[in-house]
Amino acid sequence: MANISSLGIGSGVLTSDLVDQLVKAERAPADNRFTRKTEQSEAMLSAYGKLRSAITELRLPMRQLSSADNLKAFSATSSNEDIGVSVNSAKASRGSYSLDVTSLATAQALASQDVFADRDTTSVGEGKLTIAVGDKTANITIDSSNNSLQGLANAINDAGVGVSAGVIDTGNGFQLVLSADETGTANAMSITAADSDNADGADLSRFAFDASMEAGAGTGFRESIVATDAVMSINGIDVTRSTNSFENVIDGLSFDIKDIGTSTVKVSQNVGAVTDRVQSFVDKFNALQSTIDGLAGFNSEAGVGSVLTGDSTVRALQNELRQVLTSVVPGLESANVRSLADVGISTDPDTGKLEFDRSEFETQLKNNPDDVTALFAEQGRTTDGQVEFVRSGLNTEPGRYNINVTVAATQGQLIAGAALASPVNVTDTNDELSLKVNGETTVNLKLTQGTGVSAQALVEDIQAQLNSNAALKASGETVQVSLDSDNKLVFTSGKYGSESNISVDSVESDGSFGLSVATGSAGKDIAGTIGGQVARGDGQVLFLSSDKGPPSGLQVRILGDQTGSRGSINFVQGLGKKTVDLVNSFVGAEGRLESRSSSLNRELEQIKENQVKLEVRIESYRERLVKQFSAADSLISQLNSTRDFVTQQLEALAPQNFNK
Repeated sequence: MANISSLGIGSGVLTSDLVDQLVKAERAPADNRFTRKTEQSEAMLSAYGKLRSAITELRLPMRQLSSADNLKAFSATSSNEDIGVSVNSAKASRGSYSLDVTSLATAQALASQDVFADRDTTSVGEGKLTIAVGDKTANITIDSSNNSLQGLANAINDAGVGVSAGVIDTGNGFQLVLSADETGTANAMSITAADSDNADGADLSRFAFDASMEAGAGTGFRESIVATDAVMSINGIDVTRSTNSFENVIDGLSFDIKDIGTSTVKVSQNVGAVTDRVQSFVDKFNALQSTIDGLAGFNSEAGVGSVLTGDSTVRALQNELRQVLTSVVPGLESANVRSLADVGISTDPDTGKLEFDRSEFETQLKNNPDDVTALFAEQGRTTDGQVEFVRSGLNTEPGRYNINVTVAATQGQLIAGAALASPVNVTDTNDELSLKVNGETTVNLKLTQGTGVSAQALVEDIQAQLNSNAALKASGETVQVSLDSDNKLVFTSGKYGSESNISVDSVESDGSFGLSVATGSAGKDIAGTIGGQVARGDGQVLFLSSDKGPPSGLQVRILGDQTGSRGSINFVQGLGKKTVDLVNSFVGAEGRLESRSSSLNRELEQIKENQVKLEVRIESYRERLVKQFSAADSLISQLNSTRDFVTQQLEALAPQNFNK
């Protein structure tokens, strides 16, 4: 193939510039087509990105409104800043409460009565200390490796029993100080010692402590701070807690106590907070409408559309949003509030944006709180006062479903093997008892010692020990103790269902109070039907799996022990959930906008592939032109040479012909 730089030498016409012009003319239509298509696809991708962002912004306020808790906002005030109050649940209700704090919770602190000459070298004695705090117990061994005051403090800190130890330099020697990590009487410390000269007041015996004994009478510590519980009277009813935080005393309220004193706490519905959430939804919807107008609007005067004008995805979004936000919510057809228009939210026909009458909304929220809640949030309205709506599933359809109970839920229970004698003596030989609650939580009890204790007093003491037990508090479980008609102790778990049970793991003296090591009777899970579909039970909760037709995923909590028909539940799916689901159908991982964007990205990739193919075709075209031009140029060169030869011959013959 001839070099392109030699083109035109033979003819002066078929030059490389001519090849370049022909190649450029050949590729121009395809280049222009690819450029237009790329610019169009990229513009649409950018537009979809802006639309996705605006739609996503609408999801948050509607997700908030889809929760019933956010539509029942309450606020609380306290007249005393040292008695703080906060609202943490929609279960709060309007009311006024008189509070009188008479005691703060404190953590116990101990100081050794003996003073030691040196923290690191003075021996404290070898043996074992047993420290009990609440339901925790640790055995600490002191030997030649840690036989010093500092060594003892370090060993206590490493035990993780809920006690912090330190050594104080008093100026006249060193003392060991202990402090409980948690406040309250339930976290008071008890220390026993076992050494080579046990209980003689020397060696490790100097660190024994029993709060029930007088200082100096078998105790090696001085109680510098007494463990106390927080005590508060609420409307004349005394409430005790081991910490200065009171939770679950009044539904939805928590109290944080800083000092003793009195306060008046008032709880009122925070209508403004709910209105602000609805205003946020209106603002986000209007912002979405403005975005749609900018991306898909049409200027009728100029006759010019936008990048997404006429786009089917945008039309579908507008139509489906309009349908959701203007229709009557199924299940509210006969309610005082049925649609957004009933709470002051209307649509401007000219702009498509929402207009919000805050005053009308607040009036409806005050007068019809349940209907307004159901308008936005999912709600289950039951005809039986002991049936509570828990939640719905992804596939639960609005409608009314009958509820029938075949087996009522029960609690696990343990009944003592023998009747309780009355009165009883509680001594150091029978005052310890260990229970296992619901198969998981171990509860160690140490009863109050006394002689001639009545059966009722013993029950009250056991209940008090259970109520203050740290392990039970940590697990969130409860246990009630009572006497049956045969005067036997009965322990009942606060939990319902097959996982509920009480067992006696150990008693200090077998047969004490009629108790021995035994396992009680497990509770039963509820069983029945919802909407005619066989449901499963978990404690008191009756629920359907996700493949049970219209009521799929529905869950209800059923109180009481009645079996048979328990009325019905009318499930209402508010606008919040519907709108969130609609938004997800567009912006989710498999949503319509994602599908459209993926299609455009594939088009851009195809354009790039076609551009590569064009380059190959154009290069082949160029090579073909060069070959053709080279051949033509060579032929022209030969013809020119022949012409020149003939011309020369003719010129040579011309004089001879003249002389003749």
